[in-house]
Amino acid sequence: MNRRNFLSTSLATSSIPFIIKKKNLSEDKKIRLGFIGVGLRGRTHLQQALYRSDVEIPAICDIDPNSIAEANKIFQKFGKKEPIAYMKGERDFENYVKREDLDGIIISTPWEWHVPMAVAAMKAGKYAGVEVSATVTLQESWDLVDTYEKTGSHCMILENVCYRRDIMSVLNMVRKNMFGEMLYGHCGYQHDLRFVKLNDGKSAYGKGVEFGEKGFSEARWRTQHSVDRNGDLYPTHGLGPVAHWMDINRGNKFDFLTSIATKSRGMHNYIVENGGKDHPNAKVNFKCGDIVTTTIQCANGENIVIIHDTNSPRPYSLGFRAQGTKGIWMNDGNQIYLEGVSKKHDVWEPFADYQKQYDHPLWKRFEQDAVNAGHGGMDFFVLRAFIESVKNKVAPPIDVYDAAAWSAISPLSELSIARGSSPVEIPDFTRGKWKTNKPIFGLNDNY
Repeated sequence: MNRRNFLSTSLATSSIPFIIKKKNLSEDKKIRLGFIGVGLRGRTHLQQALYRSDVEIPAICDIDPNSIAEANKIFQKFGKKEPIAYMKGERDFENYVKREDLDGIIISTPWEWHVPMAVAAMKAGKYAGVEVSATVTLQESWDLVDTYEKTGSHCMILENVCYRRDIMSVLNMVRKNMFGEMLYGHCGYQHDLRFVKLNDGKSAYGKGVEFGEKGFSEARWRTQHSVDRNGDLYPTHGLGPVAHWMDINRGNKFDFLTSIATKSRGMHNYIVENGGKDHPNAKVNFKCGDIVTTTIQCANGENIVIIHDTNSPRPYSLGFRAQGTKGIWMNDGNQIYLEGVSKKHDVWEPFADYQKQYDHPLWKRFEQDAVNAGHGGMDFFVLRAFIESVKNKVAPPIDVYDAAAWSAISPLSELSIARGSSPVEIPDFTRGKWKTNKPIFGLNDNY
């Protein structure tokens, strides 16, 4: 589901086996949930949380009075009491996380604030749910891991695409050995974001070529990353699902990567075409290449290719491909071929029947609950996973090591490109535990 449609439809250690008896998942057990950042993305999580009878929201935090006001309208819509608002400057979150009536905190803020806020929450003994990408720098990935290992407070990266229905069907098939031994994963973030990175300063996704102080919503902060950085700025939508197919951090790990980038043309051309060649932003030098390709070598011999393509005119696609010794599935075209199973040799089949046959138990159980949630239902599942983890005081199914490893691809891709596309080692954030850790994501219909 693209961003426009989305907005129209919704405003312990990882080595412990993630199996919980359903009788512990009582809906009458309430948790107190907090929110740092109630802009457009934060409010979608907020609204989804308010649908639940097992969630109370005593206070919210945001530096923008308009965002607080819009969030309060949602509370009014649900007939709920307006929460206490923390909005006294950009460090007021440090006071907010210390509230004793918060069990978990959802963080939906600009990327550079994710780690400071998550670390503060974890140090205060709270579960932290962090929007993607979780980190910007390699050191920040280590900061998340180190904080978890010192405090025992969990951190979950809120990678909703891991819960996409077709993706979970493929995961189900991978675990049933339908593709044989896994060899290759292809993914990316191929999404024309020019209308997101540039706008008129009044509306989030309208016409216009402003960013920074003159921009609105994501254009105020996200665009500057394309000015300052050359690499895969947003890897986790594609990489998260593939990491689960490949058992990364749980029997497998990322070894090293190489990245290449094309020249940068898309943002400049868009500004000239929509604002004129004399507009001040037409003189801005955007460092990020229009198409960034990253290849990862895994410890068990698999390859993963990630494409970052957000500055070009193109239809949306995450470009998924799962390939093993017995067959292949491709997202584009929604087609599959399985040797000895497909009806004709060397002929693609539609994936629809396979998806139905191997539909994941989570989707079978909660299809109706997710029907009106954002991003085609994915937002329901990722928020539910966080909430249920907090309720049951267990590690989330997408944990701090996932947050660290998946997000680290961004700065490491920058490093590879800066070094002439040379190989760059990917740290083992589990410090060796990947060798004995067992998979915890999507094992049943619990999380």
